[in-house]
Amino acid sequence: MKRTVTGMLTVLVASLGLTACGSGGNPLSPGTGGQSLTDTITVGSANFAESKLIAEIYAAALGNKGIKVTKRLGIGSRETYLPALKDSSVDLVPEYAGVLLQYLDKTVDKTSADDVYSALRAKVPAGLSVLDKSPAEDKDSIVVTKQLAEKYNAKSIADLAPHCGELIFGGPPEFKTRPDGIPGLDKHYGCRFADYKALDAGGPLTVAALRQNSVQAVDLFTTDSSIKTNDWVVLTDPKGNFAAQNVVPLINTKKATEAVTKVLNAVSAKLDTATLVDLNTRLAGDDHPDASTVASQWLASVGL
Repeated sequence: MKRTVTGMLTVLVASLGLTACGSGGNPLSPGTGGQSLTDTITVGSANFAESKLIAEIYAAALGNKGIKVTKRLGIGSRETYLPALKDSSVDLVPEYAGVLLQYLDKTVDKTSADDVYSALRAKVPAGLSVLDKSPAEDKDSIVVTKQLAEKYNAKSIADLAPHCGELIFGGPPEFKTRPDGIPGLDKHYGCRFADYKALDAGGPLTVAALRQNSVQAVDLFTTDSSIKTNDWVVLTDPKGNFAAQNVVPLINTKKATEAVTKVLNAVSAKLDTATLVDLNTRLAGDDHPDASTVASQWLASVGL
């Protein structure tokens, strides 16, 4: 949900902002000291915390290797940043393989990481490229408390399926009818919950409901910091109900030089889901650190 259309006003405002400050029509930009931007990577992001964090990681990693970087973070939806990538107002954004593939071709039904990635590489518009996928994923998942997982000895959705009729499920309203939502859980696992409580998209209502046991299973994104904070359990999805959502750098092909590609592929090789959960948890900490600080600290810790 956090990666869907954010509204026409947001799109228009972001588009105007990009037109005003993008490098596509002007090789010089205020604040660059008169340097040409033709050899500069402009890193953008969608308008949510994790996307900004990954963009900060990309920007810092490139900068650490002497590659000139500017940032245009919090752009908005794909409807805004994909055209910006094509016209070089932005050169690089972090993306999620499964949802990007679905955006580009709604008929594709691939779910495994390798199949999704292969299909995505074939569907990316001319002039754009996806670099190596990372092991890190941010995808829908079925989450239960540790106590319930132990009660049913449930490590996977398949383990929970025989007990679904005893449980109330909580999630966003659309999850009840989405193909990979309740219908998909029934189709792939024979999981039919006793009731469905419409809440929010992995937000405070869903978190509170699971804490209070008013629901016993919920839909949360796998990198949600509340999972780690509450010691909850993400059930595995052995039948691939949820498509793979590996983090991938999406870049204007003209800027995907050997040096840039090497840096970004090195970042992707180090970034896994557990790391992304940890970074999101740090970002949501009581001290509210800046995303650039969290990014730089992690890069230093992994030698990048």
